[in-house]
Amino acid sequence: IGLIHFQLNVGYGNALAIAGLCSQSPGTITIGSALFNSTPPISTEVLTKAFQVDKSTINYLQKQFWYNN
Repeated sequence: IGLIHFQLNVGYGNALAIAGLCSQSPGTITIGSALFNSTPPISTEVLTKAFQVDKSTINYLQKQFWYNN
């Protein structure tokens, strides 16, 4: 299966990223499961910043049952 890619700017200024992703067999990724039920897990700090929600919302989503596709 494919992977979710993410980066976190741990510096104090703006960051610039240029990415090119390609796969001969990309398959299907269930985004909910890939984000909130991944092993190892994506840190709560990254998810709260990415979705601009509070930690309790992320904790709620991580406790939900996600199907593995």
